[in-house]
Amino acid sequence: MPTQSVPATQPIAITAGESLFVLTGAGISAESGIRTFRDGNGLWEEHRVEDVATPEGFEANPALVWRFYGQRRAQALTVKPNPAHRALAALEARLGPERFFLCTQNVDHLHEAGGSAEVLHMHGELFRTRCSDPRCPKLPFHDERHDFPTLPRCDCGALQRPHIVWFGEIPFEMRRIERRLRASHLFVTIGSSGAVYPAAGFVREMLYRRENGEHVRSIYVGLERPENADAFDEIRLGPAGTLLPGLFTVQD
Repeated sequence: MPTQSVPATQPIAITAGESLFVLTGAGISAESGIRTFRDGNGLWEEHRVEDVATPEGFEANPALVWRFYGQRRAQALTVKPNPAHRALAALEARLGPERFFLCTQNVDHLHEAGGSAEVLHMHGELFRTRCSDPRCPKLPFHDERHDFPTLPRCDCGALQRPHIVWFGEIPFEMRRIERRLRASHLFVTIGSSGAVYPAAGFVREMLYRRENGEHVRSIYVGLERPENADAFDEIRLGPAGTLLPGLFTVQD
C-alpha cells in the first residue's frame, strides 16, 4: 500500500488494546527554539561534526568539545516545551506505560519539562555528564554547567564527557527499543528527518510486520516529508505544536 497524504488534522484513533510507539526528532524541539544541526545559523554550522561530535574529536580537543556543549546547554536552558510536548505527556497519562512508549533522538529536556514521565533518550542527554573512562563505576549525573574554564574531571582522574551518543557510537537501550517496536500496533514519528540511523529504520520494522499480515500502522507528523517517507502509511504535514493537541482519540 503506497504512502498516503491525508488531512493533517484527521483524528488518529487508538483502539482498545492497541499500544503506541512515538519517535521524536529535532523538528519537535526546533518548534521550541532549539537549534539543530540543520539550521542555517545553528551551532553546528560553526564546527565540523568530526571535531565536536565524535570520540576522536573529544580525544583530540576536549576543550573545544566542552565549549560546544556548554553553548548547547546554555541555549537549551532558555527554551520551554511547546504544545506538542504537552500533548504527548497528556497522551502518556491517558494510555499508561504499558500502551505508550516515547523514544526521542533529542538530547534536550523538553519532553520532561512538558510533563512526560518516562522518556528514552536514545542519543543521550544534554544535561548529564559521565566519566570518559568506561572502566569507571561512577554513573552519569545531572549537570547544568555550561561554562568550563578548566576541563571537568572525574574523581578517578579521567576527563568527564557529555552523556551524548556521538557519531560512531551505539545508541542507548536498543534492545528495549526493539522489544517495544515489536509489541506496538501504531508507530508515530514526529519531526524526524528520516536520515539518521538506526532511528530512521524503525518504521521499516512496522512495514515488514504489516507485509507479513499484522494489523499495524505507521504515521509521520512534521513540517516536511522525511527521507524515509515511502515506508510510512500516512504523512501528516504541519507544525507538531499545532497538530498534536487533540489529534489522537483513545478508545478504552
